Parts: sequence; C-alpha cells; structure tokens
Amino acid sequence: MIDFRAYFAGALFVTGVLVGSVVGGTPPVHAADQIPSNNAEIQLSFAPLVKKVAPAVVNVYASRTVERRQRISPFFDDPFFRRFFGDRAFGEPRTQRRVQSSLGSGVIISGQGIIITNNHVIENADEVRVALADRREFDAEIVLKDERTDLAVLKIDAPDEDFPHVSFANSDELEVGDLVLAIGNPFGVGQTVTQGIVSAVARTQVGVSDYQFFIQTDAAINPGNSGGALIDVHGNLVGINTAIFSRSGGSNGIGFAIPANMVKVVASAAGDGDYVRRPWIGASLQPVSSDIAMGLGLDRPRGVLVTRIFPDSPAEQAGLEVGDLIVAVGENEINDPNSFGYRLATREIGSSATLRVLRGQEEVALTIALQEAPETVPRDMRQIGGRSPFAGATVMNLSPAVAEELRVRDEYEGVIISQVENGSAAQYVGLRRGDIVVAVNGVEIESAQFLQRVSRERPRRWLIEIQRDGKLRRLSVRG
Repeated sequence: MIDFRAYFAGALFVTGVLVGSVVGGTPPVHAADQIPSNNAEIQLSFAPLVKKVAPAVVNVYASRTVERRQRISPFFDDPFFRRFFGDRAFGEPRTQRRVQSSLGSGVIISGQGIIITNNHVIENADEVRVALADRREFDAEIVLKDERTDLAVLKIDAPDEDFPHVSFANSDELEVGDLVLAIGNPFGVGQTVTQGIVSAVARTQVGVSDYQFFIQTDAAINPGNSGGALIDVHGNLVGINTAIFSRSGGSNGIGFAIPANMVKVVASAAGDGDYVRRPWIGASLQPVSSDIAMGLGLDRPRGVLVTRIFPDSPAEQAGLEVGDLIVAVGENEINDPNSFGYRLATREIGSSATLRVLRGQEEVALTIALQEAPETVPRDMRQIGGRSPFAGATVMNLSPAVAEELRVRDEYEGVIISQVENGSAAQYVGLRRGDIVVAVNGVEIESAQFLQRVSRERPRRWLIEIQRDGKLRRLSVRG
C-alpha cells in the first residue's frame, strides 16, 4: 500500500504552508521542521503498483469473416419482388468475403488463464487471440458471453502456464474520491496506464447494458480500453472499463466501468455452464417520481414501487404486496429499478435477501428467496414457413425463463417471436424479436402450435395484434 503521508508532507514543504497552531502555549510547527531525509519520502509513484498488475492485463484481438452478396439488380433484397419473381430473376449473386477485426483489452483473473473482457469486444468473432504484456500471444476460447452485462469470459489453452492475475476487490466499498488506475490498450498504441479518481458510483442512466450500475471515473479511457482493468491503490480489480461519454470519440474525463462484484458473478457462472443464472422474484417495479413521492408522503423520491405480483412467485411467497415501496436490499439503499436489479443480480441463486419495505407508514422487513426464473410451460419452439406474414419468424411459448432469455420485462404468458430471418416476410411487415403475438384476425393466440396452424390460412387481409415494449400495436397486411 502506498503511504501518502510523505506526499502530503512534501507538498507542504514545497508550498511553505504553516502547519499547526498555538494551543495552550504550544509553538507552531513549520513545514521546514519536517524536511524529508531521502527521496522515498518525497516521491509518489504508482510504478510498483503497475509492475504488479500490468502483466495481468492483455490485448484482445477478435476477427470474423463476413460474406456479402452482390446482385446486379437493386431489387434483390426487397422481399416484395423476391416473393413474386423469385431469386433467379435477379441473376446469380457474387459473394465477397472480408475479415473484420476489433481490438480491446482483457484482464486475467486466474492463473489458469481465465480472462474477463467486454462482450462487445469479441461479439460474433470467429477467432480470438490475446497478447500478454511480455508480447507472447495465445489463442483464446470463448467460454461465456453475456450480452446483458456486456461481459465475456475467455480461456487460454496453455495448461502448463501459471499466468499473472489480479484479485477482486469488493466494489461496494469503493467511494467517490478514491484513487484508481485504468490499464488497457487505447487506440491500439500498446498497454497504457492512466490515473484518476472515482467520480461517482451507482450510475444507472448510462444505457449500455441491461444492468445499469456503473463506476464513473475521470481516469482517461479511450477506444481500445474496453475490457481493461480499473484497479485500486492496493492493486485489486474494482471494475472492467466499458464505456465513455464522448462527443469526439476520445476521453472527456467521463468513463464507466462495470463493478467487480458483477464481474465476479459472470466469472463464476463460466465455471458452471455457458450462461448466467440470475435471481427472479416475480414482481413488476416502477421508479418513484417526485409526484409519486409526494403522494406517498416521502421527503424525496426513493425506492421502487411494486405494481404487480405474479402468482406463486417468490415475491408472493415472501408477502410482498402491490403498493409496497422497496427502499433497501439488505444494507444497500435502492433508488430505482436498475439499482434493485443490480443488488439482486450480485447475489447467489438459492440464497435469500432481506427487503426493507415501506407499507403505508410502517417499515417491514421481508425475506425473499432468490430462485432462477422457471419455465412454467414448455417453450415449443417453431419456425413459421409458407406465405403468411409470419414466414421466417421463430416463435415459442412465453414463460419467466424465456422472458429472461429474450430480455422481456414483466410479461410471462403468451407467444413470443424469438428470431426473424433477414429478408423474410416477417421482417418485411415489421415483426421483431421480442414481439408478443396477442391475436391474429381477431382470434387470441394461445400457443406457438396454434399460431403455426393459424399462419397456414389464406385470408385476403391479415389483422395482427402484437405487444411491443408494453404497448399494443396493430398491423394490417394484404393476404
């Protein structure tokens, strides 16, 4: 640990500030009376810290091969013309292949070569290589990708190696004003270290992942730093550098890092499988506005308001009620749904959490079980073919588990579109992944199997009702 007392003493010596005061006849102590006796007492350097941590920060190179078809006719990609004239009318395609590459950073968290980076660094990659600080390069396997947190786990296949690695800090203990270092490979210039402070914690309005709960820092973070380390003055990992706020593309002193406590959850999940299991409580929540706070008799907006409880859910079993105001999870205060989601997501499946709830003028404590979202009905995935507006769409029965996978909030029943093929009729009429099919031609859609049967009909006009982002939409399509 770096001793900052020598730095302050040196600063006082340079500026000639008078230290102390006359209290009870005690004479003042001048800075000149505290002259440093050697260089170590006046020199502040992060060099020992960097030497310890830098070997565990790697460069990540991801590449993928992209094929692009070219047609003589500009109408080839129009589903309307393809439907009536077929592919042959536009001639044989010419295929061009090119390699796209991306550059980022990563952090080794285990001597066995386990690496954490950002998902957007290696997304859709066919090949991933990592370069260590000592310039050795290795192929890396993608063990887990988690879009919801924008994190990914890589593994270097070198069983005989004992790689340098960093330890996790408890990011909940981080405070505004703490010194931090950012290490990564900005703009591909090579490993670079920048220093700053924690500007804010628990930033929830950044909008770069589902779990918006970020550490903000003024340590310079630039393109290429993504996936790199944010470390504290003890050399422990407090976050993974992920995003910047910038109008120019360069650092403006506003960078964001995913807290280490969330990183640990994803790293742990990689040892258990290929996806992250998250707690589900079965309740819909709403942020508290100023008007709602006034109506509840609060002095300020805080907490999250429970607006819906799903039957047989952990929320119902815990005794949570519609109208309850959740103000804390354990000792951590809650200010919005994002912070509530983060506090649950960083706890283990199978454990429990204590919720502090305001119910009227009374505060109660409820213990809620943290379980994985259940698949209450078989998903029964089906791909729709034929000539209907649903052709090219893959649909399945909706359940809490499916809703979690497709990142749909607060809807756990019905039939949902999980995929739409490019150039298909479904894409042409405007259907999207995540749309819930409510009704077709006035008939309520109860299951994926029923929707597939309905799609075989030949009406003159299709009247489709879907739910998207909580709003009902109606589509009218000629048959």
